[in-house]
Amino acid sequence: MHQKDASIIKASNIQTQIVIVNQCNIDKIEHTAFINNSGNKCQAKLIHTTQRGLSKSRNLAIMHATGDICLICDDDEKFVSNYPNIILEYFKKLPKADVIAFQVERNPIKRYPKAIKQLGPLGCLKVSSVEIAFKLSKIKEHNILFDEQIGSGVSKAGGEENIFLHDCIRNNLSIYFVPATIAQLLPSESQWSSNMFSKEYFIDRGKFTCRLIGGKPFAILYAIYFGFFKHPFFKNKMSLKDAIVYMFYGIFKGYIKI
Repeated sequence: MHQKDASIIKASNIQTQIVIVNQCNIDKIEHTAFINNSGNKCQAKLIHTTQRGLSKSRNLAIMHATGDICLICDDDEKFVSNYPNIILEYFKKLPKADVIAFQVERNPIKRYPKAIKQLGPLGCLKVSSVEIAFKLSKIKEHNILFDEQIGSGVSKAGGEENIFLHDCIRNNLSIYFVPATIAQLLPSESQWSSNMFSKEYFIDRGKFTCRLIGGKPFAILYAIYFGFFKHPFFKNKMSLKDAIVYMFYGIFKGYIKI
C-alpha cells in the first residue's frame, strides 16, 4: 500500500516479469523495465488503485498477468536468486500439477513435510498465499478468483488463500507441495497481532468457515473443533463459549443475537 515507486522489485529480489498492485489514492497504470541478476531485461507493470482489500489486489494482479506460471508475492517477502529455476523445475517434474506450494522461511519456523505430496482439502488449510505458484491458464479457464469478502482489508480472520485452493480442488485442479525453499518472510508489523482472537476475528472466522466448507451443519462442527483446538492460544483473551458463539454468529450472518 502507498508505494511511491517500484523499489519493491529490488527489495524482494524479483528476477522475473512482475505485476505490482499498489493500493493508494490514485488510479493509474505505469510500465517500467529492470535488469535482473542474470543481466536480462524484465518488464514490470505497476497498477495504482483506489480499491481496498487483499483479495481485490490479488484478483487485479491475475487479471493483468500474462505469464504461463504465476507466483504470489507479499511486500515483506524476499526471494532466493534462483527461484525461477526452482519453480520451473518442479512444474516440469510434476506435469499434472496445476498449483504448487513451496517453502518460505519465516520466524517462527514453519514445519513442512519432507517429501513431495499431493494436497487435499485438509492439506490446503496449512498453505499460505506466499507459498503458492499456479498455471495461469488453468485458473482463468475455470474463472477461479480470490473471494473479495474474505482476506486482509475486509476480514479479520484471513483465509482467502485456503478458499482459493479449495475452489481449485472443486474444479478438479491438482495441487502439490514440494520441499523446496523459494523465499523468506522479512520481519514486519503484522495486522494479525492486534486482531488475532478478537470478537471480530471469531465472527469473520465463522463466515470464512461457512464459505470454505459450503454448508452450515459442517461449518458448525468445524467451528466447535476450531474453538477447542485453539483454546490454549486465546484462553487469556476470551472464553471458549464466547469464541464459539461469535463463530456461530458469523456462520449464520447475524441471524442469532450476541
